[in-house]
Amino acid sequence: MKLGIIGAMKIEVDAIAAALTEKKTEICGGIEYITGKIGECEVVCAVCGVGKVFAAMCAQAMIIRFAPDAVVNTGVGGSLTRELSIGDIAVSSTVVQHDMDTSALGDPVGLISGLDLVHLSADDELCNKIIAILGKMGINCRRGTIASGDQFVCDGAVKAKIVERFSAIACEMEGAAIGQVCTVNRVPFCVIRAISDNADTGACEDFPTFAAKAAKNSAEAVITLAGSF
Repeated sequence: MKLGIIGAMKIEVDAIAAALTEKKTEICGGIEYITGKIGECEVVCAVCGVGKVFAAMCAQAMIIRFAPDAVVNTGVGGSLTRELSIGDIAVSSTVVQHDMDTSALGDPVGLISGLDLVHLSADDELCNKIIAILGKMGINCRRGTIASGDQFVCDGAVKAKIVERFSAIACEMEGAAIGQVCTVNRVPFCVIRAISDNADTGACEDFPTFAAKAAKNSAEAVITLAGSF
């Protein structure tokens, strides 16, 4: 098993990279990829940078150069539901791009041209393994739609619109781009987001306060996942 792991920021990936044995690094497309093992599982992980373009670049290069059997996008995000508080984890059933909008042409908001889909399905087996791990860790989690866009959501009206359109449980800035690349390349994927804020007017204060602690929860779950293969 070879598992690809992508996070947008160093705080989301550093603990995973530190857990690797037989570690090597390689630069591809301007992004540093770290390879190694966790238990018997081969791992390649990378910090992609913030936003959908960097995320897509990283995922495509990872798939071409390292051929992972599955990809997990880990990190932090904003909660869109009262069922997820700071430190809890959202696990993807589907991912959407909430800022993809060709509705002026008669398309539904979020439709990805070329795929003709709004919701991209995450891999059930991979996501269910993560949920089981989170249960054993005692971390509250919910599975549902995770919405991505090139926007830090910190406005109640924007939050409400994303929920209304997509019934999403969390928002962030990379997962659906990685999901799109994986879907096109037929690579199973899962997006997990530890909650760092509530995507409302308090998000700008909460994010820097809680992001590192939330990222630790998601990283520990991914390390356990890799060790289970």
